Amino acid sequence: MTTKKTGGIPLHWLMLIGFIVGLGSGLFVNQYVGPDVFWVQWVTSNITGPAGQIFLRLLFMLVIPLLFSALVVGVAEMGDLKSLGRAGSKTLLLTILVSTIAVLIGLGMVNYFRPGDGVDPALAQRLLAEGADGAAAIVGNAPEGVQFGQFFLDLIPSNVFTAAAGNQILPVMIFALLFGIGLVMARSPATDQLKITIEGILEVTMKLINLVIKLAPIAIACLMFNLAALFGWDLLVRLAAFVGVAVGAMAIHMFVVYPLVVLLLGKMSPIRFFKGVQRPMIVAFSTASSNATLPVALKAAEEELKLPRKISRFVLTVGATANQNGTALFEGVTVLFLAQFFQIELSITQQVVVMLVCILGGIGTAGVPAGSLPVIAMILVMVGVPAEGIGLILGVDRFLDMCRTVLNVTGDLVLATVVSRGEKDDPVAPEPEPPVAVATVA
Repeated sequence: MTTKKTGGIPLHWLMLIGFIVGLGSGLFVNQYVGPDVFWVQWVTSNITGPAGQIFLRLLFMLVIPLLFSALVVGVAEMGDLKSLGRAGSKTLLLTILVSTIAVLIGLGMVNYFRPGDGVDPALAQRLLAEGADGAAAIVGNAPEGVQFGQFFLDLIPSNVFTAAAGNQILPVMIFALLFGIGLVMARSPATDQLKITIEGILEVTMKLINLVIKLAPIAIACLMFNLAALFGWDLLVRLAAFVGVAVGAMAIHMFVVYPLVVLLLGKMSPIRFFKGVQRPMIVAFSTASSNATLPVALKAAEEELKLPRKISRFVLTVGATANQNGTALFEGVTVLFLAQFFQIELSITQQVVVMLVCILGGIGTAGVPAGSLPVIAMILVMVGVPAEGIGLILGVDRFLDMCRTVLNVTGDLVLATVVSRGEKDDPVAPEPEPPVAVATVA
């Protein structure tokens, strides 16, 4: 699923062009003009700065309707839990387990290699000060700290509308999960209509997200100009370290965790598994969309892996939205990287919060290119990391999006393999034979 502009140029190429233009012009200004010159200050404060902030605010505007509708629909799609029984329960538990492992790997890698360290603290603080006014409306409700006991108490909103108005995203997500469970339990014509309505909200929100993402090339150019003009070549070093850690964490999950899960829980040879899922992996990398890869994944599950059709269809359909290990891992890596970049030390409690939100965010993230950006922006606000920092990773997000989509789709097929163990398709009733014509003698 590659979104194109009117002229037919794929959006990711326009984003790359915006990245190069913004980075190149910013580096030129940093090296040959200087960030303190009056006109540079005026341009960054009145043109490029506000343009980037408009893009971020549009993303934030759509966070609550997107996460609420995606979570409700994702849980409601598990209405087949009643008919599938064990398969539905195993799908839910394994989704949480494997996503938790993915996030832990990502957080461990960032804490060990610390790719965000090394930036001049004075420059980082200056960037924070310059972006504070422009992002005040976004980060104004960010918590100053997280207390473990209070965190769990605050998960339950006394008024969900007040929580939404106060940008308290996690309580809204908990309400959405409970609401989705309620839709599964209270099956009736009225709730079926309600589910259709919420699916309509999700479709509308996704359409708006796609429209906002079309502004990304301009926003990337503006954000990268500001950052490069201030940080210079240090920015390239930090971005390279970030990409390396993110890809390394994904590789560990792909080539260590997945084979172990397939072998120990699915009782299938990892070599046979990866040989059977080559085509979905290629399609996932080229489209950066779990939803676009779903038909190819279904075919591979049935024809290459020989999984029961009723199990593979249920698990892969739900997994395209609800089982996004790569996205959860990437979100955790990005949040901690930006915290390190801005010299903001996150406590163990805050990192646990990041992990929990990443797992929930993996359920509520749309399976389309750049679908994780709103969730990342929301998590940044929750742990007090400047929301404008997301501009740092926009330029390299397309490549990382392709990588994490491969991880997501492969994870869905791993899940289907494990859940299918011991399950069989319902026997297909033989088609009735056509009646045999009997010749009659006149």
